[in-house]
Amino acid sequence: MPVYFHLENINFILSNKSKISNWIKEVILDNNKRSSNINIIFCNDDYLLNVNKKHLNHNYYTDIITFDNSVSTDISADLFISIERVKDNANRLKVNFNTELHRVIIHGILHLCGYNDKLEKEKTQMRSLENKYLTKLKI
Repeated sequence: MPVYFHLENINFILSNKSKISNWIKEVILDNNKRSSNINIIFCNDDYLLNVNKKHLNHNYYTDIITFDNSVSTDISADLFISIERVKDNANRLKVNFNTELHRVIIHGILHLCGYNDKLEKEKTQMRSLENKYLTKLKI
């Protein structure tokens, strides 16, 4: 199934949509899941803050919120990504914007595949998987 890209309250152009979509599907398959319906919604900080408050009762900025609608091994979800937060993180971490954006995208996908990052051991595993899959994205 396709990966859909949307914009909410932001002007943003995502380059290489088809490569990113195929990459996401490959990561999902590599984790023994199937891609069903994935929406990636790019937005600004205020939009994502409102989503965070309304749906999660959290009053803080974040780079991504993932709503998992998966059934069994069929991955279906809405991923909201704040482009402003990704830009700020990229500057703070001194990395390329696209690298940080791709890391955030695949981070959300890995959560959908069953990986967590609450404990230090899980964070280490998550970062390792992010790095592994970032090297597979050939853009």
